[in-house]
Amino acid sequence: MARHGLRVPRAGAGGCDAVAVKRRTSLPAGAVLAAAVLLTGCAQQQPSTASSSGAASSSASAGSSSSAGSSSAPPAVTTAPAADGAFPADTAPDTAEASADARVTVTDIRTGRHDGFDRVVLEVEGTGTPGWDVRYVDAASSQGSGEPVAVAGDAVLQVTVTGAGYPYDTGAEEYASADPLPGEGTRTVTEVVFDATYEGTTVAFVGTRSEAPFRVYLLEDPSRLVVEVADQP
Repeated sequence: MARHGLRVPRAGAGGCDAVAVKRRTSLPAGAVLAAAVLLTGCAQQQPSTASSSGAASSSASAGSSSSAGSSSAPPAVTTAPAADGAFPADTAPDTAEASADARVTVTDIRTGRHDGFDRVVLEVEGTGTPGWDVRYVDAASSQGSGEPVAVAGDAVLQVTVTGAGYPYDTGAEEYASADPLPGEGTRTVTEVVFDATYEGTTVAFVGTRSEAPFRVYLLEDPSRLVVEVADQP
């Protein structure tokens, strides 16, 4: 009687391996039942293996996507902390050089009150960039003559503008308003006394209630020297 070879999968450590099973035309019922059980077992195992492979693939894909997403994310932006509002000033002399072509005339003087400090502004006209020498002095005296100058307050802040010129040099009219100029709502500044222009410098005296910290800087359009005096407790 002819023999036929039937390939029946076998469950093994590496999955279901195909093995040859020799059978006659009529196989015992037990053998057929065993083969059916093995086939059923392999049918259940193979999807599980495929599912595991798919899960691993999905996990790898997800990991790859996550990694790609992380690498393409923009870097964190760090915002600098806000200023604490402290007044950056002291009582040491403050000086700055005038430009070589400076020839300016003080045309206006103003005082004002701001949060935490008083402001004195000396507006100038002319050419070049003025310099300055601002410092506390023991007593005010007029430049040129040396005569004492009366200034209200317990301390005197002398403001010297360098690179100054006479009105006939600059074509600008020199300050000739209130003298002394009282502080407008100020807390530390008492008044400003304009002195004179002499040999390239113009002097004004700022009376204060104490030797409070101050700062000096220059603004443009129009050009003006700014002196700010901090409040005292």
